[in-house]
Amino acid sequence: MIKKKEIDILRVTHLRGPNIWTYRPVIEAWVDIGELEDFPSNLIPGLTERLTAWLPGMIEHRCGVGERGGFLLRLKEGTWAGHILEHVALELQNLAGMRTGFGKTRGVSVRGVYKVAFRTRQEKVGRAALVTARDLLMAAINDESFDVTAGVAALAELVDSYCLGPSTAHIVEAATERRIPAIRLTEGNLVQLGYGSKQRRIWTAETDQTSAIAEGIASDKDLTKSLLQSCGLPVPEGRMVENEEDAWEAAQDIGIPVVVKPYDGNHGRGVSLDLKTREEVIAAYHLANRKGNGVIVESFISGNEHRLLVVGRKVVAAASGEAAWVTGDGKSNIIKLVDDQINTDPRRGTSEDSPLSALAPEVGAEIILELERQGLTAYSIPTDGQKVLIQRNGNVAFDVTDRVHPSVAEMASLAARVIGLDIAGIDLVAEDISRPLGEQRGAIIEVNASPGLLAHLKPAGGVPRPIGPSIMDHLFGLEQNGRVPIIGISGTQGVTLIARLVAWLIQVTGKHVGLACADGLYLDNRSVDKNNCANWEAGQRLLINRSIGAAVFENGNRMILGEGLAYDKCAVGVVTDSLGHQDLADFYIEDTQDMFKVLRTQVDVVLPDGMAVLNAADHLVVELADLCDGKVIYYAQDADLEVITKHRAAGERAVFLRDGNIVLASGDEETIVLPLGSLKPAKVAQPNSVLAAVAAAWALDITPELIHAGLMTFESKPKKTNY
Repeated sequence: MIKKKEIDILRVTHLRGPNIWTYRPVIEAWVDIGELEDFPSNLIPGLTERLTAWLPGMIEHRCGVGERGGFLLRLKEGTWAGHILEHVALELQNLAGMRTGFGKTRGVSVRGVYKVAFRTRQEKVGRAALVTARDLLMAAINDESFDVTAGVAALAELVDSYCLGPSTAHIVEAATERRIPAIRLTEGNLVQLGYGSKQRRIWTAETDQTSAIAEGIASDKDLTKSLLQSCGLPVPEGRMVENEEDAWEAAQDIGIPVVVKPYDGNHGRGVSLDLKTREEVIAAYHLANRKGNGVIVESFISGNEHRLLVVGRKVVAAASGEAAWVTGDGKSNIIKLVDDQINTDPRRGTSEDSPLSALAPEVGAEIILELERQGLTAYSIPTDGQKVLIQRNGNVAFDVTDRVHPSVAEMASLAARVIGLDIAGIDLVAEDISRPLGEQRGAIIEVNASPGLLAHLKPAGGVPRPIGPSIMDHLFGLEQNGRVPIIGISGTQGVTLIARLVAWLIQVTGKHVGLACADGLYLDNRSVDKNNCANWEAGQRLLINRSIGAAVFENGNRMILGEGLAYDKCAVGVVTDSLGHQDLADFYIEDTQDMFKVLRTQVDVVLPDGMAVLNAADHLVVELADLCDGKVIYYAQDADLEVITKHRAAGERAVFLRDGNIVLASGDEETIVLPLGSLKPAKVAQPNSVLAAVAAAWALDITPELIHAGLMTFESKPKKTNY
């Protein structure tokens, strides 16, 4: 047995953007495995068996082997504790309900010390998973007990508390599929999709197009019904009532059976159906009055309740409901019957991701009232074979999208437009959703803002519907991706000047430009923060600014290593040089090859239709070209460098000096921008920085004439005006 009692966690960093490991946020932990360096997994008796017994899902981990069971193979052959820690942390997050898959572990120059990186979707969950993984792994190594169930449950609580809800997560995943970036703005479900002036915002099923007035109308059921009726849509007859006697009087005027419900309720709370007696109406009135502000009595429409989801002008999903019943056995009370016959359904639960809710007949007010109408209580024992109705509504979770009649879909779409909602849940009652409502006395009973999506994403029966892609089409159309031009600049030489000059050249084109660099935070060349803003937080300030039409970022090596990039992808990525590893020894960056891994982060995130701007005079920077998904523009003072010559021969672009002039070259074609000597001395003294900035501007298709104008008018010390 290994005497080592702990794997020491030396440092934990949440890399919040693209980093040296991957494009997505990760937890990076530096761990010291001590004497375990001498004991790979194949030398620790029973370790593999204990881990696979506790975490059988690890058979799905492909690891570097590239196939199912790959990690287990590595365990049997022998791998080290840092690598095992990575996989345990990933599996614990998966078991807690936060799916992840990426991880890497690499040793450093210090014996027994490893950098362990693993994907996480939420920092608190990731950090907790690391600690739990360490404790579990040490228990497995030392052949001690470990309560896996309790550990996973604690992580699951964190997932429920801090991660996006399932509906919002589905929408964000749809955005990711469209390469639309997402920024979570709060610890709740408020999410920004896209950057700067191209952004949109969602709050689950609400968008920045969802009108507050429309939401107010939808919450007023009497007003909603009046507006729908005025547009010729079928609605049940009914009115607001003031007290229990008025409720019974309204029921008699309308004609029984009736429905009694809160005028501002939702999710079926406080709703009572098919009421036929004075006692039933009065009891239902008091229930509805407790659940909302004001009560409506309206005619009862026979049939099944349906929910049609409208996004934009289109019905994208539909679900139907069914009543919940139990059958007596002559021995069990209704509470036990419900638990045995209804709540055992795996589709039911209390969590947000359950398509059907678990029922509690002893505390559910609507159920208690329904039982009273049948002369029962939750503690009654029905006779053998006696059927008892538990719930008439609230089970709308069975997909019927493909059965909806076109005229019904059109009515639902019209109802959403009448109220003014861009996303709406239209509740209607119909015996057969495949027939027009007029043929069956069907009616629209409610219009709901911020409708629940789970019944369509994870129906209790039928086909799940891709709601997220429909919302993306609604918000961004078929072609837009929510992106503004983003330019990232990495390296050590002249990067701040390049960033400021690029921002100015873009501003000359008429765009509102944000700049985060070592000199501060700038909006349209005006300083709004004088501190060093070459960091993740400042970058996020630019990306959430609705006025920004383009953004420029200085990305220092320490920022990449310690925070990650502020954006997910960029239109232009500039790398100036491969120097500086001597200053990064505290990150275990110890030679030029390590430096290459840092700098590639900037090139890895260039969009397929973007460009990398690379210093042709630095051979290590030139090697980055093969990693770029887009095109490459080289720059250098020497036009005759072999790299530039070959690049131009292939018809590609380069920027260089010839006879003192700044030249743009595309294949054999050359365009002189202006003589370098015509610029102010501060810029002439840094020709490489000027060339890099010109190349970045050209990568954005800024014309030579505007580049000329921008170079001539750029002020190295802009006016500092604080907002």
